[in-house]
Amino acid sequence: MKDTDEIQFQETVSQFLIRHRSILDVQSKLVEAAARVNRAVAKSVTTCGCISINADRQRFPADVSLREVRDLLNTHLYGEMCEKCREVAESEIGATLFYLAALCSLLNLNLRDVLEKEYSRVNALGVFHLT
Repeated sequence: MKDTDEIQFQETVSQFLIRHRSILDVQSKLVEAAARVNRAVAKSVTTCGCISINADRQRFPADVSLREVRDLLNTHLYGEMCEKCREVAESEIGATLFYLAALCSLLNLNLRDVLEKEYSRVNALGVFHLT
C-alpha cells in the first residue's frame, strides 16, 4: 500500500461515515469489529477446524539472548486457515481498519502518521518493544 492509498482510505472512510458519526459510536463499533476478528479466529478453530490452538506455558531459557528468544517461542497455532475462514478474517480485519481510520478522522489524526510513528518506535526499540 502506498502512502497516498492510506490517505485516500482515511478520506474515503470519513466521507462514508454518516450513520456512526459520533465518537461514541465509532469507539463502540471499533471494539465490536475487533471482537468479530477474535470470533472469526475462534470459529476457524471450533467450527471449521482448519486451524487449531495448543497452548502451554512459554519457557524462556536463561542462557539465550533476547534476539534468540523469538525463534524459541511458540505461536500455539497449528494449521492454516482455509479460504472461507481467511475471507471472513480478512473482512473482519477490514472492518476494524475502517473504524480505526474513522476514529483517526474524528480525532483529527492522520492514520499514515500514526503508522509511521509506531513503525519508528518498533524499529528503534527492536526486541525491546515488548507489548
